[in-house]
Amino acid sequence: MHAGEHGHEPVMLDQVLSILQPRPGEVALDCTTGRGGHAQAIADRLGPAGTLLCVDSDPENLAYARRRLEHTATNCRFFHANFAEISDVLLAAGMERIDMILADLGVSTNQLLTSRYGLGFSVDSPLDMRLDPRLTHSAADLVRTLSEKQLGDLIFQNSQERFSRRIARKIVEVRKTSPIHTTGQLAAIIRSAVGPTPFGQIDSATRTFQALRMAVNNELTSLQSMLNTLPNALKPAGRAAVISFHSGEDRLVKQAMRQWQTDGLCKILTPKPLTPDELETGRNPRSRSAKLRGVIFSGPQAADVPMN
Repeated sequence: MHAGEHGHEPVMLDQVLSILQPRPGEVALDCTTGRGGHAQAIADRLGPAGTLLCVDSDPENLAYARRRLEHTATNCRFFHANFAEISDVLLAAGMERIDMILADLGVSTNQLLTSRYGLGFSVDSPLDMRLDPRLTHSAADLVRTLSEKQLGDLIFQNSQERFSRRIARKIVEVRKTSPIHTTGQLAAIIRSAVGPTPFGQIDSATRTFQALRMAVNNELTSLQSMLNTLPNALKPAGRAAVISFHSGEDRLVKQAMRQWQTDGLCKILTPKPLTPDELETGRNPRSRSAKLRGVIFSGPQAADVPMN
């Protein structure tokens, strides 16, 4: 897994910049700043007269981005918040509408590789998955308290795991006699329910872990809230770019952008989502599932943003 110098490589950076077209003196909001890869490239183009609002729900990644961007000429301001809270961020920043918004919905590679988060199963670690310390319920809480039907529904709806019912049944069977506290325990339970992973395919536990992470962090609910807010946060000719990594996210983004265009609010810049080229996927295999969609909101400059 390629992580690059900063523990995470920004996905489709050139395409993101092509959609957002950052110009000197503008105001940008990166509502999933992560390790600051996209933010650094945007800030370099905004220049000393520009402002970059950096938002992330993970305070550790936000602190890393602050250190990375501390010598950037652009005025960078940092906010510990979920991307569902962009209205509150703009209020705190004393701004009403801005020029561009980026949302990269992927988990940072460093988060997947750090055992404290409990997102993966390569190392046995506490079954937590909370990226924002303000959240009260961990993955272990969900595994312990949800009914078999609730678990099966959650796993299927968030990851389209075809063995969701079988996995849920096995989890409930095991927890009757043994609490499930670690990622290693859960991964072993899932594999015992569905059998060994066929050669060359993703691990049998991957989709269930994804589904639990999405539930713990309220990812789809937060995304919908952000999409509901976004049109009111951008100026005329404001641009928005969203990178999604699975079908549930991409469906919400596509539906929202089509509705905005139908309502006459924006022009879609990506009739089909942009995807990474072979060079990028070879360098960064995690980028393979990424889809990038962009829009420009109605205004006098709406025709001036070219797409490469």
